Amino acid sequence: MGPLTGLRVVELAAIGPAPFACMVLADLGADVLRIDRADGRRSFEDWHQVLDRGRRSLALDLKDPEQVERLLRIVDESDVLVEGFRPGVAERLGLGPGPCLERNPGLVFARMTGWGQDGPLASAPGHDINYLALTGALDAIGERGGPPVPPVNLLGDFAGGSMFLVAGVLAALYERRGSGRGQVVDAAIVDGVGAMLGMLVGMTASGQWRPERGSNLLDGGSPCYSCYPCADGRHVAVGALEPRFYAALLDGLGLDPALLPDRDEPANWPLLREQFAARFAARDRDAWAAVFDGTEACVTPVLTVAEAGRHPHQLARGSGPATRAPRFSGTQAGPDRHPSP
Repeated sequence: MGPLTGLRVVELAAIGPAPFACMVLADLGADVLRIDRADGRRSFEDWHQVLDRGRRSLALDLKDPEQVERLLRIVDESDVLVEGFRPGVAERLGLGPGPCLERNPGLVFARMTGWGQDGPLASAPGHDINYLALTGALDAIGERGGPPVPPVNLLGDFAGGSMFLVAGVLAALYERRGSGRGQVVDAAIVDGVGAMLGMLVGMTASGQWRPERGSNLLDGGSPCYSCYPCADGRHVAVGALEPRFYAALLDGLGLDPALLPDRDEPANWPLLREQFAARFAARDRDAWAAVFDGTEACVTPVLTVAEAGRHPHQLARGSGPATRAPRFSGTQAGPDRHPSP
């Protein structure tokens, strides 16, 4: 049972962002029916074992008019349809917004793409790295003097894509309470990532973000907000931005603040980084985790996905990789923990 119990969703099987969005809707209690290809084929099928959780599936041949009509009858009784095809594909199948909304005016028709439903690139192929590149986000990620670094596919596919699709679906459902009518939700990864760049745009406009990657407060340029290798080759993450957190960092490292240059002056960052790096390199990662445990230094071990599921904090919450989020006090049970890899 979840807050979306009773919501009926039809998912036209796709890859990546659309399945993750439908997983979130299912985790929140929606009844999601995934429509698979009749031949059972699907790209990256193994990757979707977790993303496909929580819903029923039905295999249909959408090139067969009779089976398309069968699907339309299901859509007639549904609240939401989610599709992740390239623009125009749903229309060619006879499953576009026109016929679906004509038959079911209250339907929320949610479309997940990288480039959006219109524009010069609408029909072009692409992946997370391409969408990030065009928004400007990718240019901001990476070490100083090095190339841009793709942040796995979390930022584009799932944050800029899936979660904005979920937000759009929920907003359209809320609006339907007053109007009685559904609408089309055009969720494009380039739009979602662009929206998330708001603070970076503000920092740039105010002169607090330099164009060279790896030279700013939040991109690893600051020695107080960076990762450091330890004696065992593993890493710790440091986020000691505020003064009292910075003081706790220096205390844990055994450094005298009176002997260090002003950290607020970027020209001093290389020297500070050198001193922090030398200290962290003297002990193993878990030894440093023990030193900073219970302090305000904002120092944490950089865990693998497998290690994260075994961390005491995650175990105490029954949480970890691939668990349900967020949590609710009255309409959802505890997290549905997926076994750590």
